[in-house]
Amino acid sequence: MAFLRLVARTMGRISTFRSYQFVLLLAAALAVVAFYYFASEKQNFSSTTKRIKQTQASHNINRNGPDLSVDIGLPHAEELRREEKDLRESDGKSRYHALMMFTKVDKSRSLQDKFRVAMLSMVKHGRFLEGEVLVLHFVCDDASRELGEKMLQEFLLDAKFKYEVLFHDVSALTRKLFPIVEAMQKHFSSGSGAYYSDAIFFLSVAMHRIMPDSLTRMVQLDLDLQYRVNIRELFQEFHQFPPGAVIGIAREMQPVYRHTFWQYRKENPQTKVGEPHPDGLPGFNSGVMLLDLASMRASSLYNQLLEPDHVAKLADQYRFRGHLGDQDFFTMIGMEHPELFYSLACGWNRQLCTWWREHGYGDVFQLYYRCNGPVYIYHGNCNTPIPDG
Repeated sequence: MAFLRLVARTMGRISTFRSYQFVLLLAAALAVVAFYYFASEKQNFSSTTKRIKQTQASHNINRNGPDLSVDIGLPHAEELRREEKDLRESDGKSRYHALMMFTKVDKSRSLQDKFRVAMLSMVKHGRFLEGEVLVLHFVCDDASRELGEKMLQEFLLDAKFKYEVLFHDVSALTRKLFPIVEAMQKHFSSGSGAYYSDAIFFLSVAMHRIMPDSLTRMVQLDLDLQYRVNIRELFQEFHQFPPGAVIGIAREMQPVYRHTFWQYRKENPQTKVGEPHPDGLPGFNSGVMLLDLASMRASSLYNQLLEPDHVAKLADQYRFRGHLGDQDFFTMIGMEHPELFYSLACGWNRQLCTWWREHGYGDVFQLYYRCNGPVYIYHGNCNTPIPDG
């Protein structure tokens, strides 16, 4: 009997130990489940990327509105690079990247109206093939982002193509840009000296240095555009770049640089600088730009031209003092190194502004303004109304 009581006590202890083990295992399992459940509710980049993969696989992705929760330029730079690479390779889709500046839009009804025209016309004509995605990048402040999210819910509702929407924090990008472009700002900014806030107007100049290496091409677009064709066709212009070209851009269609280069032209009366197309060098307009980021990274010539000494040398050589940011920089280096640029047909950036016709250049204005051939994109620069169509 004593032996049986000993056995019973021993079995009881073993049973109690197993029950205790079971309780511990159960608690651990519940903890794991709770972790993944609650973590999945957080809007970090990883979870958003997975959600994009899932929603893009659905045929009615756009009917449910865009995913507007990705925010680039915050503390996720390295993670962004990994996730973007993973996203591209894992789903096998071809991505077409387009970027627009979207700052202070919340304070301007005019910019909101222009954005409406641009997006609705892009959606109206936009068509992409199966397995292709249009990625829309917006550089914005917090208030404009909030407004943009609401507006895009409406504008992208009827899109007949797959898309993704990414937001870049303007402050974060400016911090990265400023050390690169500070030296050139005094030559191409409206104020005297280099203003920190002006750096963002040089984004296209140094985009290849601050965007992930996995981004190899980017189209940068102004807000005051109206699309008359499928935007996918614009991306096909990358295939027309000659060897050595890193940027596709259309000529300026007003005598802006005839005026800006006046001193150089006076000292060099036989120059083609500032003369109208097709024989002259009228400069560029940055309303529509194709940036071959991979080629920009690989071009030793282009990167040398970003150095402060080279910028100062060219500005002095051409007696140049502008106020239009990246457009001025591209125009100036294009006078010296036209091989870096692929000239887009004027129909890809049909500028409508006529300001200079009434300000001293009426006699030559039409030589710059004319544009033969079809119009693919209208550019309502200097608040010029865009024709109905």
